[in-house]
Amino acid sequence: MSELRLDDPRLAHGRIAPHRAHTSEEVAVAVAAVRDVYAGTPRVAIILGTGLGALARDIQVEHVIPYTDIPGFPLSTVESHAGRLLCGTLAGTPVVAMQGRLHLYEGYSAQQVTFPVRVMRALGAGTLVVSNACGGMNPLWNPGELMLIADHINLLGANPLVGPNDDRLGPRFPDMSAPYDAELRALAREVAAEQRIVLREGVYVAVLGPNLETRAEYRFLRAIGADVVGMSTVPEVIVAVHGGMRVLGLSIITDRCLPDALEPATLEQIVAVASAAEPKLAAVVRGVVERL
Repeated sequence: MSELRLDDPRLAHGRIAPHRAHTSEEVAVAVAAVRDVYAGTPRVAIILGTGLGALARDIQVEHVIPYTDIPGFPLSTVESHAGRLLCGTLAGTPVVAMQGRLHLYEGYSAQQVTFPVRVMRALGAGTLVVSNACGGMNPLWNPGELMLIADHINLLGANPLVGPNDDRLGPRFPDMSAPYDAELRALAREVAAEQRIVLREGVYVAVLGPNLETRAEYRFLRAIGADVVGMSTVPEVIVAVHGGMRVLGLSIITDRCLPDALEPATLEQIVAVASAAEPKLAAVVRGVVERL
């Protein structure tokens, strides 16, 4: 799959400017485009990360909207990220789901990456469920296991709230003392226990990528308190909290990142492990949504 260049004309029409804070007017334009197709009011917004297609298959999809049809939505350029907004229901609950997320390493700004979260919030979603594939640095955890995100560390070198703040979207200085909702985490633990799914809980650290980390970097990330490492999620969570959303974060551990026993990892291996773990993640998310 060839990557799009950021000067590709397909990316130019109706896109928000990079490295500039969102405005409620831009959000309204995108919402209007979605409303031309989808009239529902979602309760939950879902971001489907690398290799997590099983959950998409569980959604009773009523409408599929390509990102190209929504002003302000950048195009996903990474394999396994389809670039479509799914509108429908999951376990009887109205949802919207991003089938394909955006990353800073693709060349997008933190503001562009998180713009879809603004739109899903404006459509009515009060809860964000975000998933990802990650490297595991906790030596007691194994590839294929799930981790419930309890907290995060932002080492991306970027923040989507930089720039003038639109108070209609959220406060200038949002509190981040508890970005991952305690009640949702309790529900996730309950569902996992009922279904005999191993669910770890820990700290996710976001780095820019796209290269994987060196041995020294893994030692550093572990030393500052991280259990897993990835290249996404944190910007979306910051914007969700800024907009007053409750957040549930789940990771699939795809490889062991132990510096003294480090082996090369490939995208194919990562996607294969994530795909094998899809049913477990889908079951946890579905169970939580059922209990909302």
